Amino acid sequence: MKADFQQLTETTSPALQRPELLAPAGNWECAKAAVENGADAIYFGLDRFNARMRAENFTEADLPELMEYLHSRGVKGYVTLNTLVFPQELREAQQYIRSIIAAGVDAVIVQDIGICRLIRHISPDFPIHASTQMTITSAAGVEFAESLGCNLVVLARECSLNEINKIQSQLAYRGTSLPLEVFVHGALCVAYSGQCLTSEALGGRSANRGECAQACRMPYDLIADGETVNLGDKKYLLSPQDLGGLEVLPDLVKSGVACLKIEGRLKSPEYVANVTRVYRQALDRVMVELEKKEGKEDAAMEQIPSSPPLKGGNNKAPLVKGSQRVAEVSRHVLYAGEPVHRSGSSVVATGVGWGDQERYNLEMAFSRGIYTGWFRGINNQELLHARFGKKRGVYLGEVTRIGNEQVTVRLKAPVKAGDGVVFDCGHPEAKEEGGRIYAVERKGKETVLTFGRRDVNWRRVHVGDKVWKTSDPELDKQLRQSFAGDTPQFQRPISIEVHGEVGQNLVAIARDELGHVIQIESSIPLVEAHTKPLTTERLHEQFGRLGNTPFRLGNLTNNLNNELMLPVSELNRMRREIVTQLEELRKKPKRWQINPSASLSDLLPSPSPNHSTTPSLIVLVRNLKQLQAALQAGIETIYCEFEDPRKYREAVEMVRQRQEKGQGALVKGHRASGIGKKTNSQSPIPTIWVAPPRITKPGENWILQQVSACEADGYLVRNYDHLQFFVDDRCVGDFSLNVANPLTADFLKNQFGLERLTASYDLNINQLEDLLKSSPPDWFEVTIHQHMPMFHMEHCVFCAFLSTGTDFRNCGRPCEKHEVKLRVRGAFPKESRVGTEHILHADAGCRNTVFNGTAQTGAEYVQRLIGLGLRHLRIEFVNETPEQVTQTIHNYQKLLHGEITGSQLWRELKLQNQLGVTRGSVTH
Repeated sequence: MKADFQQLTETTSPALQRPELLAPAGNWECAKAAVENGADAIYFGLDRFNARMRAENFTEADLPELMEYLHSRGVKGYVTLNTLVFPQELREAQQYIRSIIAAGVDAVIVQDIGICRLIRHISPDFPIHASTQMTITSAAGVEFAESLGCNLVVLARECSLNEINKIQSQLAYRGTSLPLEVFVHGALCVAYSGQCLTSEALGGRSANRGECAQACRMPYDLIADGETVNLGDKKYLLSPQDLGGLEVLPDLVKSGVACLKIEGRLKSPEYVANVTRVYRQALDRVMVELEKKEGKEDAAMEQIPSSPPLKGGNNKAPLVKGSQRVAEVSRHVLYAGEPVHRSGSSVVATGVGWGDQERYNLEMAFSRGIYTGWFRGINNQELLHARFGKKRGVYLGEVTRIGNEQVTVRLKAPVKAGDGVVFDCGHPEAKEEGGRIYAVERKGKETVLTFGRRDVNWRRVHVGDKVWKTSDPELDKQLRQSFAGDTPQFQRPISIEVHGEVGQNLVAIARDELGHVIQIESSIPLVEAHTKPLTTERLHEQFGRLGNTPFRLGNLTNNLNNELMLPVSELNRMRREIVTQLEELRKKPKRWQINPSASLSDLLPSPSPNHSTTPSLIVLVRNLKQLQAALQAGIETIYCEFEDPRKYREAVEMVRQRQEKGQGALVKGHRASGIGKKTNSQSPIPTIWVAPPRITKPGENWILQQVSACEADGYLVRNYDHLQFFVDDRCVGDFSLNVANPLTADFLKNQFGLERLTASYDLNINQLEDLLKSSPPDWFEVTIHQHMPMFHMEHCVFCAFLSTGTDFRNCGRPCEKHEVKLRVRGAFPKESRVGTEHILHADAGCRNTVFNGTAQTGAEYVQRLIGLGLRHLRIEFVNETPEQVTQTIHNYQKLLHGEITGSQLWRELKLQNQLGVTRGSVTH
């Protein structure tokens, strides 16, 4: 059957490169599904150090066979090593990396800075891809990755097309040419990847260790100024719709991104097959359309053979007769509110975007609603609908009548007997009724759906309930057939050129799209043709018979000058030999360079002598009143993180006045010493350090300039832009730099001259001890009291639910008028203390942070940490009153003096007894 799309075979012009299509694979079936439906590469995890530990995953033993299979099909394979790695795991990670490189893997996707260093130390040429977990949102982030030896950067999902283009322009201006990759489809995390601490704060699991508990998919209450806001059926306030980038594919191609990534390593093989095929077809159509616009239509169309359709169907969504206006309109139609036009036998959205087939297939694959995410910029009213946080599928309509094991629906999408549906009564958090359809009958403008006897509890179904199609067995069968069996179903192009003269052997040179080249000669010489000469058409016919192979014939160049002849049997032999030799060449594992003498020990920092200085208490405050309380308590080092950086000037002035008083006291010989309760005349000379917002995007350096203008004593740096911008200032690295091992610590401390590093919040007490033992302990500070910053997100809850605006330009700034908290509905997880009101703050970039409503303390471990040489301990405040700040500081001062124990402190303050506890792979 003729396919519904056309596929370009050769690389396009240098100005318009075809992006690689990268598909997920959680197991062998998913890998086959991706390959047979057109993925250029797959990414997969092994049984350690990957961000989807709940996936089935592969093992090290699988690698040689898997890579041979992928390479034989012209597909690349990338291993995910995209978690933080703890000190005691580094030696295992070193062996892991060597196995990955030796197996001929094409690249590794990495989050941990130290692991990037280790890989590049072991191999000078093995490709490293900087994971989206590295939270790269700017050209400075790309340059940072390049300095680590990375070969490609996966940008944060929050980057818009405009921002991607700005990053590309800035990189070109600076002479950097690192390829960029973006997610194009799949689940959207509401928090910045690599910055989400919710799972561990609420349930002792770490997203940075591959154990995300999906707290963003839970229902929440919105509390403004102490009152619960009635949002109607909007409960899922932090659950974005799924990302769907079909509409913006042309813009992504024109932006020059090198790779389009599909999310879904926890999904089924049918999902992988479905989504990969939709994007393969759409991307190929986009390339043809863009080539046409560049005046290359003829050249492009000459290279377009068909790609096979799904077996058992025409790869279009099955339609009920009369139920789709698409089937009734000859040219211009409207599907789900979007104009589309017909192109050949498929329905394609105007501008090579959504069509009925694509929308149906993607919604059936997995859908919480599909949206372009942040590609078109920020629209807080559309990013999430807030009505459910789980898979729905295709919307069929509302129930208008119920009776006799039947419901009547005014259909808005196709349905047929055998499909599965669910009835949505507006309470997705509860068990929902549903079942398989037994029969479908059209009655005028409505459709009657009949169910099997006792399949549905009709007492739980109501008129007005929404009906969603959640299962299409026919589509699933077609998808499974697309990767069933051992015969290749997706073929990749090869080009062949032939040479020869009378009396000489025919020479055929074959090339695949990956650059493999082989040369085959006939075993008998060419002779003059009396009949049936070797015309281009005849050669194309014989060499193009590549059924049941991984190849199809793209270009054929005939360099024979005269009418020559060779037996068909010999041409067939040459064709078979081309296939055999190309397959063997492809299967050979890639040989990356490995330095046999390279060792982890080469990179570990040297231990430094333990300086017996008095432990110091550092306090982070979030408003001027808290700052005043910290000053009065005699704190020497104060960090400020204010929502409005303009207030830093006033904060600095307050501290300067205190410094002047302290200098006066020094002259009188009353210099303060030690930690404890002090009178004003004994106060030490305080220093103030201010924090820029955690994320910096293109065009936001004005915020950093505003922060710098306050002329603080130093800066709490949180990202790669800060490391560049504040390079000449005193700086301390914050927790968001994800310092989890000595390799990362050494790089940041010595490359950027940071005075201290805040240990990652993913480390528990045992892992903190390991970090302090493996690096000079005076490099670090540890946060021992805080409201864990759980979600840090581009999504603005204030704008979305307390205004009708789309972003800061038209929201009316409710963040400046209301005190807002979020409360989890339902029990998730058991440790989360349902009913806790979590604090919501916005920053200067309008990004929101949800802080755990219950502070947590590591007070019980303080003496152990001090015994290992730690001298800098931080406590943080969010919305505490000045009195609470004073009391908390006083208690920690007593703790450091040995006047109270850690358990006494946390009981007195009624805090959660926890120190960044994670459920990682290290067992203690």
